[in-house]
Amino acid sequence: MADNAKTDKAPKTSWFEGLKSEFGKIAWPAKEPLAKQTAAVVAVSVAVGLIITILDTFIQYGIDFLVKL
Repeated sequence: MADNAKTDKAPKTSWFEGLKSEFGKIAWPAKEPLAKQTAAVVAVSVAVGLIITILDTFIQYGIDFLVKL
């Protein structure tokens, strides 16, 4: 028969305690570089959005012009 010996297990800790300890290991960026990087991402996103809008408008007018011929 199988041996029913009790094995030692690691003590159960709270999930939130583990989460808190893991968050403590994260190297969070400083506020100033984070703000600069965020501003750069927003600026590039807006610029790319405007470029796509302009190209889409010109392409739409071009296709409309060709269809009307």
